[in-house]
Amino acid sequence: MADENQTPEEGERLFDTLTGTQKSAILMMLLGEDEAAEILRNLTPREVQHLGSAMYSVHGVDQETVNAVLDEFLTIIKQQTSLGLGAGNYIRNVLTKALGNDKAQSVLSRITPASSERPIEILDWMDARSIAELILDEHPQIVALIISYLEYDLGADVLTMLPDTLQSEVIRRIATLETVQPDAVRELESVMQRKFQANTTLRASQIGGVKAAAKIMNFTKTAMEQRIMKDIKKADKDLMQAIQDNMFVFDNLILSDDRSLQTLLRSIDAELLVLALKGADEQLREKLFSCMSSRAAANIMDEMEALGPVRLTEVQEAQKAIINVARKMSDDGTIVLAGRGGEEMV
Repeated sequence: MADENQTPEEGERLFDTLTGTQKSAILMMLLGEDEAAEILRNLTPREVQHLGSAMYSVHGVDQETVNAVLDEFLTIIKQQTSLGLGAGNYIRNVLTKALGNDKAQSVLSRITPASSERPIEILDWMDARSIAELILDEHPQIVALIISYLEYDLGADVLTMLPDTLQSEVIRRIATLETVQPDAVRELESVMQRKFQANTTLRASQIGGVKAAAKIMNFTKTAMEQRIMKDIKKADKDLMQAIQDNMFVFDNLILSDDRSLQTLLRSIDAELLVLALKGADEQLREKLFSCMSSRAAANIMDEMEALGPVRLTEVQEAQKAIINVARKMSDDGTIVLAGRGGEEMV
């Protein structure tokens, strides 16, 4: 990642490009193997994947950058006072800033004294096809409960592999889930016991809901999304509207800050962006162009003009692909996405 002959100034420039995850990875690399392993044991599979990838990406970082990361870390630690007072709020705030609200809630539900581990966390380590095969013969309510426990993009992958006739029913049930009582979760656990002899202490759990359904839908293909929403609308128009209102769509990018958009645009293939912007309104185009260099913006506009007419479905798929990248970067802590109504989406 870095040249060992870098000057301090070059090291500083490299430091400025590091994400929060990469800085954490550098700190992890400074720990001994046992200490690093202990930290990884307390992370979710997705977090292990993100941090592990970041550790590979920073393995050749120069000493100046390492020093800058350490200095920043020590500065942050020194700013924290009254250790032990208000620990609950401090931990909650730190986790929320580091992981985003949804992930923080997930972690807090596992580490607070009154909570217990997720009853089916082994599923986090399985691929989507294996999970789909595992739950295919279960009642739709059980399927909905299981998918609600998964990371949203993994849940979307599992949903894609279920029969078309089951998909909209599962999303409808997820959207109407709120607090799941111990009896219901015990039933879910008995299903998991039959599948792979797992046993977990259970309590009332807060899962599912409209936001969970919306975030799963964010990761589905456009055609699948439209079909599921159409089916749900037939059964409950208000529920369909509520899910739709909570989905993060391409137009929502206009609400995000310039720095996040600049970071996102650097990660998007130019051809994909050209196609996506063909269907964007003028205000969003100007916002995104303002986050590029004048030369890059001019190139994109020239390519858009040269592209000519394109199918709406192609534009929608390109926009959805960009949103999927944006959501993953948001979950990684690289960018912050502002959702509908100014709500932060993480």
